[in-house]
Amino acid sequence: MSKKTKSSRLAGIALLIFSFAIAGCSKDAAESNQVPTPTEKRPGNESMAVAAAQAYPSNINTQFNHPDGSFSYSEASGDFGGASLTGWNEDRAYISSGWARATLAPNSVSNGLIAGADISDGSAYEATFKVRFHSQFDWSRGGKVGFGFLIGEGNTGCDIATDGNGGSLRLMWYNSGSRVYFQPYVYHRDMAGPCGDTFGKTYPTSGSLVKGNTYTVHLYVKSNTGSSKNGWVQVLINGTTVLDQSIRWTTNDAQRLINRLSFHNFRGGKDVAVWGSSQTSYIYFDDLIVNKIQ
Repeated sequence: MSKKTKSSRLAGIALLIFSFAIAGCSKDAAESNQVPTPTEKRPGNESMAVAAAQAYPSNINTQFNHPDGSFSYSEASGDFGGASLTGWNEDRAYISSGWARATLAPNSVSNGLIAGADISDGSAYEATFKVRFHSQFDWSRGGKVGFGFLIGEGNTGCDIATDGNGGSLRLMWYNSGSRVYFQPYVYHRDMAGPCGDTFGKTYPTSGSLVKGNTYTVHLYVKSNTGSSKNGWVQVLINGTTVLDQSIRWTTNDAQRLINRLSFHNFRGGKDVAVWGSSQTSYIYFDDLIVNKIQ
């Protein structure tokens, strides 16, 4: 791929993020977040960002514009491109003022909205979405949040991916005790431990996430081939690069393709005493776009 093409992709993602800021202003007026344009480059001065919605047809493009109330399976399936869903729990899914709201139940872990949508097999995908935590959200220790991608067997749940048959890219919020931040949570062939790899990356790099503020997340996943490390993983938040590097997701070409969109919102971790909360808490989502690149 030429540098000219990749540069056009950088311009595309900048335009996409800017358009989200404009389109969401009626919902986010009280927060007034300005999303910066990413300017970082990959090694060799190649453009970092992948193509945005105007360059590739969107498989999913939704603003969750339903009446306030329970977010039904049929509504969610339609919003996720008519996909077949797993794990959809209408008791924990709600529409609030044009935002999709996930409920995290108290006194438990892995007891939120943990769903997934079938997507057509592909070797490169991107997703962009907005997320905010309720003003009274209890951070506790942390948990999984938002949309992500599953590859091959879709390893999660401390199922170490070193057999080369699957991987995943998701996002966590984490409370270190001194600050609260997002971190990437990645399963891949070369991960060192049984649970997700964070690569030591955080957003923000100092200070904490703010309850009630809106954050725009952009994810990009590209499959590798064979045993090569020619795959790619990328996470941008509010236009800031959190993770952007080559990766070996799998070593089994029969399991190399991206095949699921995850929507995992729960506390944990596994130990309720460490990760749990006595409060019911809410996380909100808007402006989801998912593109199949290849």
